[in-house]
Amino acid sequence: MTPRPQPKPGKLPVPSKPPAPPEPHRVVALVRSPQPVFPLACASEVFGDHGPAVPVRYAFEVCAEAPGAVRTDAGYDMLVTAGLEALERADTVLVPGGRWPAGEEVPSAVVAAVRRAHGRGARIVGVCAGAFVLAAAGLLDGRRAATHWERAAELASRFPRVRVDPAVLYVDHGDVATSAGAAAGVDLCLHLVSADQGAAYATRVARRMVTPPHREGCQLQYAEPPAAGPVSDSLAPLLDWLGERLEQPVGVAGMAARAGVSPRTLTRRFGEQLGISPGRWLLDRRIAAARALLEETDLPVETVAHRVGLSSAVNLRRRFHEALHTTPAAYRRAFRAERDRA
Repeated sequence: MTPRPQPKPGKLPVPSKPPAPPEPHRVVALVRSPQPVFPLACASEVFGDHGPAVPVRYAFEVCAEAPGAVRTDAGYDMLVTAGLEALERADTVLVPGGRWPAGEEVPSAVVAAVRRAHGRGARIVGVCAGAFVLAAAGLLDGRRAATHWERAAELASRFPRVRVDPAVLYVDHGDVATSAGAAAGVDLCLHLVSADQGAAYATRVARRMVTPPHREGCQLQYAEPPAAGPVSDSLAPLLDWLGERLEQPVGVAGMAARAGVSPRTLTRRFGEQLGISPGRWLLDRRIAAARALLEETDLPVETVAHRVGLSSAVNLRRRFHEALHTTPAAYRRAFRAERDRA
């Protein structure tokens, strides 16, 4: 019986190690006394731990100029153990509101720390009156910025180089971002999560918070109306109706008929309340829905196009490239790889 040939001696292949999960994006909130609780809680809710159902992508912590007890507007003190040095390790610095009395200067140490963080590449975010800190640091010079509608005139007066927009819910420049009142901070934070992690991940976070991932409108619909003159009709019912029918071919004429107004009146209301045209709004929603489907499903691009009302894969690719400067297939590969690494 002929013996079987023996394999030549040699080293067994060493199994490759799986790639290490990416480090969480570190968000550091800079607070001051008396700190409004609501905008801080909104930020921590978006960037905090959402339990096992949502992968951890962020680490959230709080710092103050002087560590120790920080008074809040809710009648209790919170203990903050980290000082301004925490901003040196932040990927995002977030200033959640704050009671900045008229004429009070932002402390020079805070201004310097925020400038250093921005200079090394950290994103700086101001929620509500937090925009005053960004303006004091010179990060909003020559740029549009948002703050609470009650403080918009004051921000423009104190920092004339800032182009204050009293209407929008938030403004994102990439390296700096500002929001209107405290609840608009949720809109901005979810927008940033979508930019960082994708629309599907932001939707999962929003679902856990029981809030829409994208709120329509502008803050002027919440401001006190002038003493005289009519108040614009809300577009909310129409937007809700459209959001449930993205796959259907709806044009401006059909939208106007649903709202019971002329196309011209509808276009004017969209411009007043949302700052964009009806067609642009509908296309943005369809692109957002396509992003979520590409991130979380294996549906063919043709199917995705029909699901979001863009009729064909060719049209989806064209619209997708115009909006995001990439193709649906490349977008899916990028976020699928990111999801696999997590």
